[in-house]
Amino acid sequence: PSLNNQQLVYNCNGISSWYLDLVLLFVVHYNGIWNLGDIVDNMGAIMMVSVIWSNVVSVITYAAAFVTKTCHRMSGNHFYDFFMGAPLNPRFCGIDLKMWSEIRIPWKILFLVSLSAAVKEHDVNAAAAVAKGLPTTFDFMGMELPIIMTSAPLLFMLLAHTLYVNACMKGEECIPTTWDIFYEKWGWMLIYWNLSGVPFSYCYSTVYLLNKSLDGEAVVHPKWYQTALFGALLLAYYVWDTANSQKNRFRMQERGTYVERNTFPQLPWGTLENPTYLKTKRGTKLLTGGWWGIARKIHYTADLVMALSWGLVTGTGSGIPYFYFFFFTTVLIHRVSRDIELCKEKYGKDWDDYCKIVPYIFVPGIF
Repeated sequence: PSLNNQQLVYNCNGISSWYLDLVLLFVVHYNGIWNLGDIVDNMGAIMMVSVIWSNVVSVITYAAAFVTKTCHRMSGNHFYDFFMGAPLNPRFCGIDLKMWSEIRIPWKILFLVSLSAAVKEHDVNAAAAVAKGLPTTFDFMGMELPIIMTSAPLLFMLLAHTLYVNACMKGEECIPTTWDIFYEKWGWMLIYWNLSGVPFSYCYSTVYLLNKSLDGEAVVHPKWYQTALFGALLLAYYVWDTANSQKNRFRMQERGTYVERNTFPQLPWGTLENPTYLKTKRGTKLLTGGWWGIARKIHYTADLVMALSWGLVTGTGSGIPYFYFFFFTTVLIHRVSRDIELCKEKYGKDWDDYCKIVPYIFVPGIF
């Protein structure tokens, strides 16, 4: 995607940079160079820097689009155009800044917040155990290893955010075909949301669980409930991961840009062999195989299940941890209704035929 319908080149090394990040984090924390628990201790200051930087980047990007004459689909209203953006795919040294800010920044910060909270709770609980004369390590094949003293709910959130960021990194090659990259412009809306909104609003569950723990009121669930949440998260992740892989790899196969990758984890049914599809009069192929033959937006269903689990793991003590679920539900309802209208207009009768083949939107047999 690009101006003038040129196909751009993307160097997708997200997974290697992600692994490098993990190694560096381990080294600095293990050697006492930087305690990862410091992140949650300085959340307010970090968030303020992100807000300021988001606005600065937005102003620079908008002005640069006029200087470089890369403005795209402008309305003539500077307030609206600043919000929605002026450039489509701004690049610096070959790097797509919009894709970089959408993938490399928000999800890694979100992961760091949950990792920091897990470390913080472990350190506090370990210090309390030492004060009581309780063991904090155990022997394993001659090695003295620490006993993990982070609660199951916080470990759940760490797993949830780890899965999300790892999926973004390992499947980075699928991102250029998404709506945000090929259609949405890079304006304040995307810049602010990626640099500040996502990492500091999607972390409410993590921060809530940590604060409850530090106040001596740690959230604890029955084993069956916590196990069920882990199971629901992993199942929903599997559907979400493989559904997105199927769709985006189908698109890349059609364009002749698909390259098989071995990034971890490559899940079964992530790539479809000879998938079924409906060929429209426009020449476009609408996928009807795999998960996309079961429901038209089944990846959204899986995403919402994961979002709901982020709230359920905190219990019912506050509605704030459920912000992400309700916000995301509102966004998806609007997005789906918009997509349906656009597809009806774009494909006409072909869209009606497609809906007969795949009649359900979110849940097969129900809706």
